[in-house]
Amino acid sequence: MNLVSHYPDRAELVAAMIDLAREELQHFAQVYGQMASRGLTLGPDRKDPYVRRLSQEYRKGSDEYFLDRLLVAGILEARGCERFGLVAAALPEGPLRTFYRDIARSEVRHQDLYLRLARLYFGTASVESRLEALLDAEGRIVADLPPRAALH
Repeated sequence: MNLVSHYPDRAELVAAMIDLAREELQHFAQVYGQMASRGLTLGPDRKDPYVRRLSQEYRKGSDEYFLDRLLVAGILEARGCERFGLVAAALPEGPLRTFYRDIARSEVRHQDLYLRLARLYFGTASVESRLEALLDAEGRIVADLPPRAALH
């Protein structure tokens, strides 16, 4: 919804982000349900050093900043898909494994959505060029960070 508040004049973006926010809230409710059924509670929100560092790659300038935000969001969704997929693969067959597989599939859709929006507003050549640069930066960031348990 942060993108909606920054770019309310972009009708395609607004409609897509509203749908995405609904889906993400549903996922949050499902995760919370899984936790509650195990007697777990939510912990405090902590800033993710990976996300923080990747966000530092946003460029100045209206269009550049907007493109970078869309692409970083797509990268984060792609990594979420990978991580949820790994969790699913490590679990025995059953409802929890299915849950993580479904979440991983939704992360792929979200990644595709952000990339589609980026191409809509900026064209394929600009998107591919900047995405490659951000992925290179991500590689350096990941190599520099210590390992830690995180899903997204």
